[in-house]
Amino acid sequence: MAKATTPADLTIVPRDLRFGRGAKMRRWWLNDDPFATAFYNSLSVTFPKGEGFFIDSVRAFREGTPPQLHAEIQAFIKQEVIHTREHVAFNRHVTDQGYDVTLLDRHIDEALALTKGRPAIASLAATMALEHFTAMLAHELIADPRHLAGGDEQAAALWRWHAAEEIEHKGVAYDTWLHATRDWSRWKRWKIKALVMIGTTIKFFAGRYKGMLELLRQDGITGAKAHLGIIWYALGRPGMARKILGAWIAFFLPGFHPWNHDDRKLIARAESDYAAAVLPRAALAA
Repeated sequence: MAKATTPADLTIVPRDLRFGRGAKMRRWWLNDDPFATAFYNSLSVTFPKGEGFFIDSVRAFREGTPPQLHAEIQAFIKQEVIHTREHVAFNRHVTDQGYDVTLLDRHIDEALALTKGRPAIASLAATMALEHFTAMLAHELIADPRHLAGGDEQAAALWRWHAAEEIEHKGVAYDTWLHATRDWSRWKRWKIKALVMIGTTIKFFAGRYKGMLELLRQDGITGAKAHLGIIWYALGRPGMARKILGAWIAFFLPGFHPWNHDDRKLIARAESDYAAAVLPRAALAA
């Protein structure tokens, strides 16, 4: 069994916060940029059902795990439940702006349907790969403030808070995978996780691309302008897809573990950035 490297002093803390209640959000809430807004909106639409899938996948292997991992799974589930609640609220803002997310919702259902009838370990493998994806995006989102610059305060705060908790629990699904496959050979484990990550990558980018195209279409942005705008946003500026390439490659290297790169300092940075949006003004002034 590969040795897990989750920090022994790591504490996963479910932060029961609420964002955007009663706040008015611009249609293009992120810097008046339809492409940036479409990326985060399309991603948020996937979260309520996707995070339910993550919870079920990890919970299925909770029994029999070591005490530390068992406690981390419990905290992971609590965090994901709160994430689901907040993205349901955020998605109401999206639809309140006039966006129809029916097609995006159908794509999510179709993707999740692919796991029906498959062994539970397959769902855990998909969750392990997708959790690495969210951790890569979370790191980049907090590390480079330009990603959320110019965003409506409550919306940007939601994404920073979510990113901080994704970093904090980034090793849980992977450690659960290591425990569940502890009797596998190193070659079998690497082969399966590599194949799952490649498939997950293709589906992730295809899903976000189609989702962004649909939301942009509803903004009257179609054809070459839509396609080139998405490509420039992903690879040019701010270039999220380009910037996570190194972390994506690291997943395939021998000895990989999400906590090989300890980026907990970004959690504190995010907390200081979103504090103004969630603390009462009186408390800030005190």
